[in-house]
Amino acid sequence: MIILAIDTSTDAVSVAVNNSKQLLASAHVTSDRRHAELLAPMISSVCAQAEISMREVDVVAADIGPGLFTGMRVGIASAKTIAQVLDVPVVGVSSLDILARSVTTTERVVLSTIDARRGELYWAMYRNDIGSSIEVKPPRVGGLGDCVVDIVDRGQQTLIVGNGALRYRQQLSEMLETTGLSIEWASEQLAQPSAAVLALIAAELALVEQWQTATELQALYLRAPDAEINWATRVNS
Repeated sequence: MIILAIDTSTDAVSVAVNNSKQLLASAHVTSDRRHAELLAPMISSVCAQAEISMREVDVVAADIGPGLFTGMRVGIASAKTIAQVLDVPVVGVSSLDILARSVTTTERVVLSTIDARRGELYWAMYRNDIGSSIEVKPPRVGGLGDCVVDIVDRGQQTLIVGNGALRYRQQLSEMLETTGLSIEWASEQLAQPSAAVLALIAAELALVEQWQTATELQALYLRAPDAEINWATRVNS
């Protein structure tokens, strides 16, 4: 089973191909919001490296967010289009799930974070102590204080991963210092969701036919786009 994975939920574009057993090829580029410009040639390049044609793709996987609205839309729209043209199913996976799976097995609770801008984070919590990630706190969006409250409420040693943690590490460290909890920070190399990890998760889900049609694939929005927020602010001011 050949899986094409597309990840554009952050300020990077990531593409990977696997055969449900191993990674065949992948690419990762920091895009500076050039997602639409970079994605198509990256897909072609990765398929060429994997020595497959697009006609051989059996499943398309997409990061459904949360993350940058424009980037998410580019990746999801591309995944839908490819799936419709090839008449194959799609697998949608949360960016927070991908981040949690990217860290090694640990006894710590894993806090996945994505920078939501405006001084806020997207986050969710997972257990990775038995190999695969199990969600123990569903995705939400809020300020740093809200995130710290969730960490304290959980009351466990915590491993924090993602670009949200990277951006706000100093503030979070200061806020958590007095809690007495043991906090570990994942490598900066794991700050962005990876299409290679997405492809791995998608392969596992596809093997048990946990997939969707292209029309069923939806983005995971935890708040309104910034443009809508700005418009509402102007209207109400």
